Amino acid sequence: MAALTFDKLKQQVEAGEIDTVLACVVDMQGRLMGKRFHAAHFVDSAWEESHCCNYLLATDLEMYTVEGYAATSWAGGYGDYVMKPDLSTLRPAPWLEATAIVLCDVLDHHTHAPVPHSPRAMLQGQIARLEAMGYSAKMATELEFFLFEKSFDEIRKSGYTALDTLTPYNQDYALQLSLRDEAVLRPVRNALYAMGIPVECTKGEAETGQEELNIKYDAAMLAADYHVIGKHVVKDVALLKGHAASFLPKWHRDKVGSSAHVHQSLWTGSDSAFYDPEDSLGMSALMKSYCAGLIKYAPDYTFFLAQYVNSYKRFMAGSFAPTKAVWSVDNRTAGFRLCGAGSKAVRMECRIPGSDVNPYLAMAVQLAAGIKGIEEGLELAPPADGDVYEQGKVTEIPGTLRAARETLTNSAFLREAFGDAVIDHYTRAADWEQEAFDAVVTDWEIQRGFERA
Repeated sequence: MAALTFDKLKQQVEAGEIDTVLACVVDMQGRLMGKRFHAAHFVDSAWEESHCCNYLLATDLEMYTVEGYAATSWAGGYGDYVMKPDLSTLRPAPWLEATAIVLCDVLDHHTHAPVPHSPRAMLQGQIARLEAMGYSAKMATELEFFLFEKSFDEIRKSGYTALDTLTPYNQDYALQLSLRDEAVLRPVRNALYAMGIPVECTKGEAETGQEELNIKYDAAMLAADYHVIGKHVVKDVALLKGHAASFLPKWHRDKVGSSAHVHQSLWTGSDSAFYDPEDSLGMSALMKSYCAGLIKYAPDYTFFLAQYVNSYKRFMAGSFAPTKAVWSVDNRTAGFRLCGAGSKAVRMECRIPGSDVNPYLAMAVQLAAGIKGIEEGLELAPPADGDVYEQGKVTEIPGTLRAARETLTNSAFLREAFGDAVIDHYTRAADWEQEAFDAVVTDWEIQRGFERA
């Protein structure tokens, strides 16, 4: 089934087949926020625009109204943004009864200009830069998560101690073991397919109770849209089945974390601009400069791949999560892995982002870094090989939120690509996340020092 046209939606509303439309904006955390419209009202007027409070792009994970943002504040009265439905994203929502879903762009209430720190606008800006250069970007994410036996409500009431996973084994590629999760994952796959989203597969991953969702490589904006919708569907379906699906990157100190690897390449029409059949690895000169930019500026943009204190807990040697900003040929110990070497499918995989990533932000900053590499004519260093975790004298990925905040706010490259106001906005987000964590006395501190300190 393809995505809905507006005319088809009107027909289905008239026939009583659809009575609800979810109109969604994407917040800084990469979550879908918005309104459930009665479908009759949506097709009558709300399809043109609606409104939302402008704090939706200035709150934290708990929806706390954080002070210190220039774009919105108590002093500014927390006014409105315009939610402008992008009707090309209109789709059925088949996991819900008689429901459709549409993504919206976020516009200034007075000027109707795009809000520059909106995640969708940030990605749209970099796509436009590429188009002006004669290129388009194709991307995809591999989205990992954990499924738990109990629901979010049951887990919360237990004080987050009732954390048995739905499958009690490492089920990486194990078809018999992953049958336990099919009550959740089969309806997820079928819902995405019915929405016109080119889902490829789900599979067990390399940790107890861990799963992976793969959606087909596509245009960058579509790939980001697919990611946020896919994540939303996983959590919704799990909830409806009485389970919790968590995208926290590191939920247990002894468990491998969850990632969201980003694959990427540039194209001119139907031809890969990354492919050169004369090169030993199939990499064009353009690809090499693009990837050199990805790697050179990785420390600058790490915050946009890892926005929270917990995001950095998965960066550990021997965990398949990277610690070094180097590239390799099909080597999962490096921050960047060359895939499809020697073929028209040649592409670079960024292995830094965790499962909590906002895909629009992650894709936007990587495209900006690649563009910068092309503009500067950067040369790509030879690939690393062997165990990259053990290699010294190579660039480290910032290992803490504090360190990533510093590279973010001091990055001339990011300020040039996105503007001072956008980088200052996300610097404040990083500051608040660190401040909120620093104010908490953790269970670990109490257990470690209550008697023995």
